[in-house]
Amino acid sequence: MDSKRDDDGGIAYGTGPGRWVLAIAVLGSGIVFLDGTVVNVALPRIGEDFDAPTSSLQWILNGYMLSLASLILLGGSLGDRYGRRLIFVVGVLWFTVASLLCAIAPSVDALIGARLLQGVGGALLTPGSLAMIESSFRREDRARAIGAWSGLGGVATALGPLLGGWLVEAVSWRAIFLINVPIGAFVALMATRHVPETRDRNAPERLDVLGSVLAAVGLGGTTYALIEAPDAGFSPVIAVAAIAGVAALVGFIVQERRSAHPMMPLGLFSSRQFSAANAVTFVVYAALSGVFFLLVAFLQIAAGYSPIAAGAASLPVTALMLLFSARAGALAQRIGARVPLSVGPLVIAVGMVMMGQIDPDGDYVTSVLPSVIVFGVGLTLVVAPVTATVLAAAETRYSGIASGINNAVSRVGGLLAVAVLPLIAGLTGDSFYDPAAMTDGFRTAMYVTAGLSVLGGVIAWLTIDSQVLEHREPPPEQVTGEYSCDVCGPKVLPSHREEEPVTVGSE
Repeated sequence: MDSKRDDDGGIAYGTGPGRWVLAIAVLGSGIVFLDGTVVNVALPRIGEDFDAPTSSLQWILNGYMLSLASLILLGGSLGDRYGRRLIFVVGVLWFTVASLLCAIAPSVDALIGARLLQGVGGALLTPGSLAMIESSFRREDRARAIGAWSGLGGVATALGPLLGGWLVEAVSWRAIFLINVPIGAFVALMATRHVPETRDRNAPERLDVLGSVLAAVGLGGTTYALIEAPDAGFSPVIAVAAIAGVAALVGFIVQERRSAHPMMPLGLFSSRQFSAANAVTFVVYAALSGVFFLLVAFLQIAAGYSPIAAGAASLPVTALMLLFSARAGALAQRIGARVPLSVGPLVIAVGMVMMGQIDPDGDYVTSVLPSVIVFGVGLTLVVAPVTATVLAAAETRYSGIASGINNAVSRVGGLLAVAVLPLIAGLTGDSFYDPAAMTDGFRTAMYVTAGLSVLGGVIAWLTIDSQVLEHREPPPEQVTGEYSCDVCGPKVLPSHREEEPVTVGSE
């Protein structure tokens, strides 16, 4: 490869090699972010094709989130140790093959298994997509490159509902997975040719594999019990899964406390602000996941929307996030994080209550749009400040880990919400497909998620320090880690790594 690298070992932004690295990172992470928005739109059609109960639809979402949340920190560690490009390529190929398995799945159980595998691929490639930019570009160009990565990733996420709805309506739900195959193959091939290999010279020699296994078993066991118990009732299998899940989660905490190289250093939680920000993240993102799981289903099943119309319904939220997230972060920096993190969840809750009043027979502009806009305004106030608070509360050397933990916490919150909310709302078994039951259940679910969001605002008001963002100002040369949400795509946060370039790339 003709790699135009500067004296500091980095690639210059705007050069051919720089454009290749950026394009590969955006496309790689883009297929993951795209899947995060298109699958929700396709769930009703998938359920109809397979005559699947609500629990199976929950597993289609949660299988992916389970493996992704359990392994995303390990994925970052593998890249630091063995090479970011290598693990990224492995993740892309894994995700691509799993996408193909999703597309040809002959049964709902096969689809769930393929989604679990997709999550593994996502956990490998997602940390690597940003790490490649951090470690490849020269220091003075990193912020610009990551800004471009963030913006382009946001565009990909914004197009997800529209693209997914169109593919489901015009072709088949299977097409939302097939589209990943040519993109993934192209990204993997080009990465080996155009992305330099780097790794962290200070990466620990041993990986916290036991911690990852315990996290997966813990989340898997408890999630299985929560999803399957409503339909199957009490059974020895469900009891064993619940007990094993709780025991594994306890074991995970013990392992992280004892490990010399934990994937989740518990010492970070000794910071009151770090713990508080993650508590807000957990509660609010659980509420958000409940909305994004049920809103598109409600619009299709109860309100008679087409898949593309249901997918497009939440586009105002994405637009608000893309336009005003940076300003919300600047506002929090100026007035402190406490007010945005207290007010934002309350505004989100108002939007959720308004969603609970949507008339299935009403038109979009008067019945749906106002609640979506209010919801989007509240979300814009929350996302940037909460993740900035997480980073400000952690030591600079732990910024990457802190960002990864916050990402995992948000996904675990979503995992549990998707598992529990249909039970609370009475949308179990086949009632999910009944328009009347969906209408009643959706209203109940929106009131529950509104309560969760209010709880997040209360936690923030009682625990977040208004000056937390002033406690640590990252030096200008620092590069960034990521945060994301289901509708706004990837965003950026400070992190720091000492890099050791290994190879420039293949000729």
